Amino acid sequence: MSSVRNLRSGFRQWRAHRPFWGGLLLTLAGAEILLTEKASLKVVMHIGMQGLAGYLLPTLMLLCGLLILFNPAQRLFYSLLGILLSLGTWLTSNLGGFLIGLLLGAIGSCLTFGWLPDQEPRRRRLRLRPRRTA
Repeated sequence: MSSVRNLRSGFRQWRAHRPFWGGLLLTLAGAEILLTEKASLKVVMHIGMQGLAGYLLPTLMLLCGLLILFNPAQRLFYSLLGILLSLGTWLTSNLGGFLIGLLLGAIGSCLTFGWLPDQEPRRRRLRLRPRRTA
């Protein structure tokens, strides 16, 4: 039981030092768009420019998401590349994975871009205003 707690606390500590949710969403977006490329021909709207870009952009999105998770020092470059790739999938692969992959990629890239390392947690400041007595 204690080893499970150690694993869980170790994962939480690892996750706290990187833009975890942004990288995970960008990785899932790339995987979802790649899966829509493998859909049956009845579902596929269009493959894209000669088919190569339809597979290249989501693969690079998947790679950017994994690099964000395992190399957070370069998160700004990967997030900018991720948003450009996500928007590019609109034209190249089934309208960005039927919009689901495009939205996941855009949200994940924005979360990663806005993440700040080692930021102190914000505390609510309660300002007590003196009440007016009439």
